[in-house]
Amino acid sequence: MGALPADWGVPELTDANRPWFTSGALAVQECASCSTLIHPPEEVCHACGAMSFGTRVLEPRGTVHSYTVVHYAANRALADAVPYTVVLVSLDDAPHVRVIGNLDGPAHIGMAVVPYWQERTADDGTVVLLPQWRPAEHE
Repeated sequence: MGALPADWGVPELTDANRPWFTSGALAVQECASCSTLIHPPEEVCHACGAMSFGTRVLEPRGTVHSYTVVHYAANRALADAVPYTVVLVSLDDAPHVRVIGNLDGPAHIGMAVVPYWQERTADDGTVVLLPQWRPAEHE
């Protein structure tokens, strides 16, 4: 599955997740008090309980931690895309941070991958960039 279908929805943007979905980078939430990286973004730091955050941009590389091949479209918008591969990627700069996305091509655990972003427009006109993955050897 290369691109998500054109009619696939976009996530609701909040102050917590806006950097992740609009920067075109692996912009992970970072606790301002203890520097814990948090993904997906939260309102409260799970390590220290603080509620103030910044963003740390990580290198655009990762490793497939796990994956599944979807053969049944749970949503009609995905019917033409099956089968497609969904990966759980450990980011090389922060292996404990794991990101979900689609992989363009077949997967195997331990595979080096790099992100690319699919552009969508939210109802308010905000450009939303959805991170997806491709094998690193294509770079």
